[in-house]
Amino acid sequence: MTEDLRLVVFDVDGTLVDSQNHIHAAMSHAFTSIGLHLPPRDRILAIVGLSLPEAMARLVPEHGPDTRAELVEAYKQSFATLRAGPLSPLFEGAVDMLTTLAERPDVLLGVATGKSRRGLRHILDAHGLAGHFVTAQVADDHPSKPHPSMLHAALAETGAPAARAVMIGDTSYDIEMGRAAGFHTIGVTWGYHRREALEAAGAGQVIADFAALLPALERIWEAS
Repeated sequence: MTEDLRLVVFDVDGTLVDSQNHIHAAMSHAFTSIGLHLPPRDRILAIVGLSLPEAMARLVPEHGPDTRAELVEAYKQSFATLRAGPLSPLFEGAVDMLTTLAERPDVLLGVATGKSRRGLRHILDAHGLAGHFVTAQVADDHPSKPHPSMLHAALAETGAPAARAVMIGDTSYDIEMGRAAGFHTIGVTWGYHRREALEAAGAGQVIADFAALLPALERIWEAS
């Protein structure tokens, strides 16, 4: 373990990438394709960040595992088709902030996402961001958030101590995962969960734009 390293881990959907239109469209196709009524948009966006099996379990708790598995596969097929179209945009300020952090020799960057490895690779390559991250944890390899497995793996891969690591995300699942792994946590309000939910989950700080991220990180590092 290298005590002077600082690890900063980002969620993807709702934190770096504004993917809500693609997610909603893929969910709409999935539900329609097997003859189920589509849940309201706010319920769909509330489960962003969870692995697909867990997300479907929360969206249709009244249906059994076979129906949920059908929804998962239909969603994957639809999302794969949507990837051939317009790209989900990055949130304003994301590129500049990632570049600034990546240039610091004492900072390592990572991602922890409910996306599949294929989905993450597509979005990072398309936006030219893959080279910024030294660790990338995906749903293929871990239990769903808020289980801390992704962050434990990120620590093991980088050698950074949890006491100097930060999880940044837009959902309560990100915050709960970070706290469970012993990370500092920063919630962002431009994604899918409200400030109140982030604070209730125990976010150490909550910010409203990327311009506020570096000062928030400096406050953590100065105190640790």
